[in-house]
Amino acid sequence: MTAADDDTGLLAPGWAGSAAASATGDTAFLRALLDAEAALTRAQAALGLAPAAAATAVTEAARGARFDARELAGRARAGGNPVIPLVAGLTEAVGEEHGPYVHRGATSQDIMDTAMMLVAVRGLAPALADLERAARALAGLAAAHRDTAMPGRTLTQHAVPTTFGLKAAGWRSLVLDARDRLTAVRDALPAQLGGAAGTLAAFGAYGAGDPLELPGAYARELGLAEPVLPWHTLRTPVADLAGALAFTAGALGKLAADVLVLGRTEIAEVAEGSGGGSSAMPHKANPVRATLIAAAARRAPQLAAVLYGSLTAEDERPAGAWHAEWEPLRELLRLVGGAARGAAELAEALRVFPDRMREHLGLTHGLVVSERLSAELAPVLGRARAGELLTALARRTWDEGRPLAELLAAEPELKGLDLGDLTDPARYTGSAGALTDRALERR
Repeated sequence: MTAADDDTGLLAPGWAGSAAASATGDTAFLRALLDAEAALTRAQAALGLAPAAAATAVTEAARGARFDARELAGRARAGGNPVIPLVAGLTEAVGEEHGPYVHRGATSQDIMDTAMMLVAVRGLAPALADLERAARALAGLAAAHRDTAMPGRTLTQHAVPTTFGLKAAGWRSLVLDARDRLTAVRDALPAQLGGAAGTLAAFGAYGAGDPLELPGAYARELGLAEPVLPWHTLRTPVADLAGALAFTAGALGKLAADVLVLGRTEIAEVAEGSGGGSSAMPHKANPVRATLIAAAARRAPQLAAVLYGSLTAEDERPAGAWHAEWEPLRELLRLVGGAARGAAELAEALRVFPDRMREHLGLTHGLVVSERLSAELAPVLGRARAGELLTALARRTWDEGRPLAELLAAEPELKGLDLGDLTDPARYTGSAGALTDRALERR
């Protein structure tokens, strides 16, 4: 068994094999830890606090494939995090002359937090690309089905007609909301540098004229935002990231939930482009992508809750709070990355069946437009009488299985009244088309 065998996603088909998986795996996290250490030495060299040769030596040593994640994981138990054995190994690799400049002035949490931010930035890149893919595909569906009438359902029942275009535009709006939130959070993720208790004291002891310059130089080396303060116990960046990730999972979960309902055998208004098979029933084409997205949406809030819980961090560096973040954050990044990939694939291949939607508009024998009839008949019969008549006709529609239009036409009170298209569900979609157009203006 290799070190990678523990990181295959055997029980996580939603993200297994995704770009997000490789960007957040043990190897990727080890890469981020090494990048954080090398950047620290380079930042100090840029400010004259370390020789340029030391920066080169540490960077070269950090790039080498000389560190084993499994071995570091075993050794991490002694100190509670993998930075301690990593620093020992990196210092040895750098050599006696420049070894003292490895990790100088930093604390383990500086490197762990910074590596987490690097992993998040790198892991979000493929997720954001997939969200863009999903948004483009959903825009195409919304435009193509701008006027495709279908039942609007509230509390599981047919309510009034809507359009599939508006539904797809709504899905796209959520995807874009998620994209914007993730982008804003990603661009604000900061490096972490404060030393033992967040005072930067060690850097002053090592000769920094103005230690406040160092966090900015460090952040620039890594492409992260400059922190205003060391945030060892000020976990806003992690909480913001948790919120954006959980929102994204839920936003994609809405798309999945609708597809799962509309794809039921007895509804069949949409279908995944290529469903998954069943181990027992050869006839089935299961909505696998929507299922896995829905699973991610169910798990994300609880993972985010752990990260929010870590906001309650005592003292200048807490015991257990930041340690509790590593696995939930990585899992959130993976879940969202996998869900974004699934959403893009789902939207790009989604099959839509307008004839089935139109058929379902007739299931209530015309009662789906009772709201419209109430409004149209109230000026003619009075509001109370219109409500009374429609209630009675609704009961007869169900009892006798006759269309509402037919019963209305036979009513003496309505003789001579041109009902025209009032009972046509496809002609009572309100401003659905205009709302779809408005939604599609957003980029």
